[in-house]
Amino acid sequence: MISVMTRGGVDALREQLFGECLRHGMSQAAEVLVIADGAIWIWNLVADRFAAATQRLDFYHASQHLWAVAHALHPEDARAAHQWIEPLLKKLKAGRSIKVIAELESVTKRLRAKRRTAVRSELEYFRTHRHRLDYHTAQKRGQPLGSGAIESTCRQYQCRFKRPGQFWTRTGDEALMCLETFWRNGRWHLLFPHSSNPSKN
Repeated sequence: MISVMTRGGVDALREQLFGECLRHGMSQAAEVLVIADGAIWIWNLVADRFAAATQRLDFYHASQHLWAVAHALHPEDARAAHQWIEPLLKKLKAGRSIKVIAELESVTKRLRAKRRTAVRSELEYFRTHRHRLDYHTAQKRGQPLGSGAIESTCRQYQCRFKRPGQFWTRTGDEALMCLETFWRNGRWHLLFPHSSNPSKN
């Protein structure tokens, strides 16, 4: 797994990520897979630099949005919420997202006012990401359903640079993030050719 990090904003992140992927052979890859949550800026970045990639919505985030519907339908009955959502989660994981969306459409028609607005918002979320919900194929290929690995890496980065009592200038912070990225991506030797790669020690 490769990783990049910058405080320079989305544009700088996009160029770093694209460059690092090319260095690791993306142009020769048989398939490129992008897994992310529902953030629009991420999918805009993917469309800009990884347009041919297979896209997958993180299953955990998708399930959170289903849970939002369950709680809207059964705000005071946790058991009923669980009973409602359980078959839908199974359908979603089995690659039957069309059935899930149809159920949400049916539910929306039966609701009124505030609840209908809340459920309709989640329905639009699933419609937007409809082509990113093929979890059945992912399981058959042994691919991850979620972005947990990279989110764990993000937490490691944050722990490295957000410890109590640490204060960084933007320039100093960016320089240290660059060193961390070189180390994590196995390119430490380019900076220090006479030193062993600490990531292998």
